[in-house]
Amino acid sequence: MANRESISKTRKRIRSKVKGTSECPRLAVFKSNSHIYAQVIDDVNGNTLVSCSTLDKEVRSMITSGNTCEASTFVGEIIAKRSIENKIDRVNFDRGGRVYHGRIKALADAARKEGLNF
Repeated sequence: MANRESISKTRKRIRSKVKGTSECPRLAVFKSNSHIYAQVIDDVNGNTLVSCSTLDKEVRSMITSGNTCEASTFVGEIIAKRSIENKIDRVNFDRGGRVYHGRIKALADAARKEGLNF
């Protein structure tokens, strides 16, 4: 099975179990070869409550490349700060079908360190 097919199958399986509500939204992470994106989503209403990526001006000024663990750490810290400002302190983590290591783990650990619970 190709890597893309494997990821989409895993993503589908995770999405069937991980749901976001207004009390406990879903923290969805998407990783491309050159950037990483994170969104806090309320699946019941279909709204994105908070988002951050390596393309944001705030993050881009602090990093040299968007595909490093350091960049993922900055995105995790900022998504946690923005969530807490919007009175969101608990989320369900959606790793987007990717394995929980490397850049995904760096983002999650940074978000936890800043006070986000999942």
